Formats: sequence, structure tokens, C-alpha cells
Amino acid sequence: MSSAYEHILCDVEDGIMQITLNRPDKLNAYTATMGAELAKAFDGADADDAVRVVLVTGAGRGFCAGADISAGAGAFDTTSAEGSASFGDVSKREGRTGGQGMVGAVFECRKPSIAAFNGAAVGVGLTLTLPMDIRIAADTAKFGFVFARRGLVPEAGSAWFLPRLVGLPQALRWCLDGALFGAEEALKGGLVSEVVAPEALLPRARAIARSIADNTAPISVALTRQMLWRLPSDPTPYPTLAIDGPMAMALGATADVREGVSAFLEKRPPDFPGKVSTDMPAGYPWWER
Repeated sequence: MSSAYEHILCDVEDGIMQITLNRPDKLNAYTATMGAELAKAFDGADADDAVRVVLVTGAGRGFCAGADISAGAGAFDTTSAEGSASFGDVSKREGRTGGQGMVGAVFECRKPSIAAFNGAAVGVGLTLTLPMDIRIAADTAKFGFVFARRGLVPEAGSAWFLPRLVGLPQALRWCLDGALFGAEEALKGGLVSEVVAPEALLPRARAIARSIADNTAPISVALTRQMLWRLPSDPTPYPTLAIDGPMAMALGATADVREGVSAFLEKRPPDFPGKVSTDMPAGYPWWER
């Protein structure tokens, strides 16, 4: 199926939702409309049991060149009509609470997400991917946390996400200088997990998505994703033990675990019956208790 949007394309096929940033004539420069549409698409993925994985890429030769600055020097001034078009007030989104706009939609989504960098990803065009779970890049891709070179600060929660992904020293190095860097530096620094030839990018991204969709339990993935994002900030392992123990016991009695074990013993692909929309365990979401 496909949905109509203005600045993105969104298609779902065989459990994979592919979102394509779709302003190729402007290197997919970010707008408030694009952010709202990304939030809507991720919220839709979260609610749709047919979606197992979200894959995000860009149309044409760029991933996302950052904010649309076609308005000139006032492009970031949100008190003006031009600046509002680029960002505006998109902090709230329909149908969800507890999150902030596009970043909240990606972070809260119970489906894993993959960013496939087909070209340049700069500024917000890069930070919008940090709440995603897996990032791979074409060897021609370029990256940049360019905010200090524009008189801005890292946004979209990136001062929280980036150090968790690459470590504080690497985050400081990239953000304080603001220079562009290539795919190999992104790989060495931990921003992406793989670098491939441009023609191999989408096939590889879809292969990763396919492996998740075909071999894992939706509820397990939803819980694992949130545990890995939310629990490492605890100063000791004990808060984590208070979560993972009860979760493991709750899941141990479910049809998903029986199916997972049976499929392994019978050497066949699993067919997990649990649905994220209806079967999440009672302890979820633990951070709201």
C-alpha cells in the first residue's frame, strides 16, 4: 500500500515501510511539512501490525541537505513566515502523547528503523536519523553536524542521542568543528554500522529489514528497542534488572516464546502470533509508572 504525502513517499510491502524523503530538486532539504509527515508515517508504523521495520532513505542524489534555507539569511527565524516553513511549531502531533514531534514519533515507535544514507546528510538531515536504530551509508555519502558554523546549536535531541551512539569525545569533535566528513569517518566513529557501494545500499538495507521481519518476534523487538535506548543511562545495573527480569518472565509464558523454541527445534522459520497493538506485557511502558 502507499500513502499520499507532499514531501515524503511512504510505501509498505511485505512488512517493510519504506519512507523516502522526496524533494530531490532541493536535495531533500528539510521543512516543517516533512517533519510532520515523518511523524505521521512513524505513528502509522507504530499502530500497524503489518509493519515490522521502517526504512528511511532519500530520493535522488542526496539523503537530506539539512534545513531548507532557500529563504536566505532569515531561514531559521521562526518568527517569520519563511522560518516557520522550515521548522515552525511541530512539537505536538495528532494521535500521540508524551513525545515531541518527529523526534518523539521515531523514538517512541515500537518498530525498529533503518536509515540508508544514499547521499549527503547534513544538519537536521542527519540529526533526524539519530533516534533510528541502524544506519548504513553509501561510500559516497557525506555528513556534517554543521550547527556551530551557522550560529546554531545541535537540535532534534541530538545532544542527547549523539553521545549515546558514538561517545562524548567523538560527538564533541564533530559538533564543535562542524566540518563535513565522509562515510569512512562515519563508520570509524560509529555513526554508521556499514558502508557499501551506492548500488548496494537499498538492497543491503532491505536485507537487514527482511532478516528482522522474518526471524524476530514483534513484541520482543519492541521491548528490546526501548530497553536498549532507555536503560543504559542508569548508574547501576539494578534498575535494569528490575525491568528485564519481570519482562523475561512475562514473555516466557507467551505463545511467542513457545513458537520461537518450537521453530528452532524443528529447524523452520518462526511464525510469531503476538501483536504489538494488543499483546504488550503489563509492565510496558515501565517508564510511565
